[in-house]
Amino acid sequence: METTYERVEPTHPTHAEHLVDFLSGDTWPFHAVDVVARDQARRWVEDGRYDGPDNRAFWIVRAGERAGLVRLTDLQDDTPLFDLRIRSQHRGRGLGGQALAWLTGHVFTAFPQVRRIEATTRQDNTAMRRALRRSGYVKEAHYRDAWPAADGRVRDAVGYAVLRRDWLSGTTTVPDWDDEPGATGGGRER
Repeated sequence: METTYERVEPTHPTHAEHLVDFLSGDTWPFHAVDVVARDQARRWVEDGRYDGPDNRAFWIVRAGERAGLVRLTDLQDDTPLFDLRIRSQHRGRGLGGQALAWLTGHVFTAFPQVRRIEATTRQDNTAMRRALRRSGYVKEAHYRDAWPAADGRVRDAVGYAVLRRDWLSGTTTVPDWDDEPGATGGGRER
């Protein structure tokens, strides 16, 4: 089944309303706000989160349906971020991984100043973590008790990144985790 990516034009009234419908019409269990109210979604659109010099958004279209959304942020920086949302009925079918591969190629191709792309997700978002690894992203950070969840609990967050040079070569390089003189490899320093 063919998947395409179409630029979101939130300044167009119809496009803005589609974006509000999309954001408020599903649940997003691994996002900071898992249920987005229509007025909140509208504010996000009006605030320029989905278009502008530093932001762009793309519909993920499968079989003529808006199955997901990719939002790129910090595009004027050399290390942008992204937000990836897949509608619930399309989750678990590999669409997130396809979108991740597409957005990585798009960013590195369209923005020559970008050296790396970063991603942060909740520790328990195993599908996203698997998609990141398959797309050449490497775990670089683990943030304990860093992600407040809608259920009132606080979860760990994990940070990943892909380097342009790794993307170009098709390889992955991992951080040097043993670079601290005197560190004992995970034990408590005294």
